[in-house]
Amino acid sequence: MDAIWQKDVSMPTFPKLRSDLHTDVLIVGGGLAGLLCAHSLKKAGIDCTLIEENRIMQGVSGRTTAKLTSQHGLIYGKLLETFGAEKAKGYWWANEEALSAIWELLEEAPCDFSPQSNYIYETDGTEKLEKEMAAYEQLRIPYFWEKNLPLPFQVSGALRFSGQGQFHPLKLAARIAKGLKIYENTKALAFGDKLVETPNGRVKAEKTIIATHFPLINKHGAYFLKLYQQRSYVIALENAEPLDGMYLDCAENGLSLRSAGEWLLLGGGGHRTGKAGLSWALPETAARKYYPDAKIVTRWATQDCMTLDTMPYIGQYSKETPDLYVATGFQKWGMTTSMVAAKLLTDLIRGRENPYESLFSPSRSMLHKQLLLNGVESAVNLLRLTRPRCPHLGCALNWNAEEHSWDCPCHGSRFDAEGKVLNNPATDDLQHPPKSK
Repeated sequence: MDAIWQKDVSMPTFPKLRSDLHTDVLIVGGGLAGLLCAHSLKKAGIDCTLIEENRIMQGVSGRTTAKLTSQHGLIYGKLLETFGAEKAKGYWWANEEALSAIWELLEEAPCDFSPQSNYIYETDGTEKLEKEMAAYEQLRIPYFWEKNLPLPFQVSGALRFSGQGQFHPLKLAARIAKGLKIYENTKALAFGDKLVETPNGRVKAEKTIIATHFPLINKHGAYFLKLYQQRSYVIALENAEPLDGMYLDCAENGLSLRSAGEWLLLGGGGHRTGKAGLSWALPETAARKYYPDAKIVTRWATQDCMTLDTMPYIGQYSKETPDLYVATGFQKWGMTTSMVAAKLLTDLIRGRENPYESLFSPSRSMLHKQLLLNGVESAVNLLRLTRPRCPHLGCALNWNAEEHSWDCPCHGSRFDAEGKVLNNPATDDLQHPPKSK
């Protein structure tokens, strides 16, 4: 089913590329990250072109909960342990600057923006929150401790960031897309030296940004080892008491809550793509328990790229590709991090220094526990002698009975029951799809 954002917006349409083209910068991928990069480059006076395989904002960016915040779950304690204080604080500053840039953009393009506080809460003790709070204290990140929240259940405590917000992502995208050079229904088939092949023309570009959620090029960057994907599930309720603020349980299978106009959004039930999980059962059970008079009007799922060390990969695609760039691994916080990517990549393309270049560098160390876990998952499913196989790198697919899809537990590609690709990194349909289960 469609996300609520797709119900009330008429997105602009763009032609298919039908001839060869030359541009200074080519952006591959029409989600929010790609559009913000194009918008930022255009403002900087740089000729850029964006191509999208389908329609803009119809992938992951159109299926978000659309929270604008620098409080990304329990991230600062993890960053402090992994990278130290300077880089952990740098992550916060990068996202705070991105929020300021988004506020400026929203003044130009109204899109149901609502200033809100963001909360992470705990329902069973406060040990996790206290650890995160200690990181805030060490990094001097402003926060508030809260004991009572306007939720239909008790919490042990919560950490609040003020000055955050929520918005309508497709309304923003529709406004900034106007005036950009965009070609829809234009698939990138092959990548050469400053050349991208599409079905009806070749694009020659001095520099290229891959903003396709999961990067498409396997021979550089080892993203098939550095990333895995997670599914997340959301329902929209009508006739539910509206909430001020945005809320996220810090437990693995906790609830996310926020109001969006006349609807209340409940999210949760996430799991690694290709694996079993609670999926919609978690938010639907919570809806029946806490909002018995409410009605589910729609539900949807989305997918997020997760990195080895919780830090996104934004910058030069690999050390061997000086004119190729990437933005990926947003860890479920793509609305804010897309602007981080736009600002950073615009500076890199212009040859300007950016204080966050090394922080988000995709070429940083891969030596993290998650690398081993990703490797084991890939090995198991490469050796498993079942069909169908993912055309990306050959892993065995699992049937997702909840969403009626074939999902890859290695890298997160998904295919519908007829074999049509739903989520990358796979770019081709299944050649011999099995009969639907």
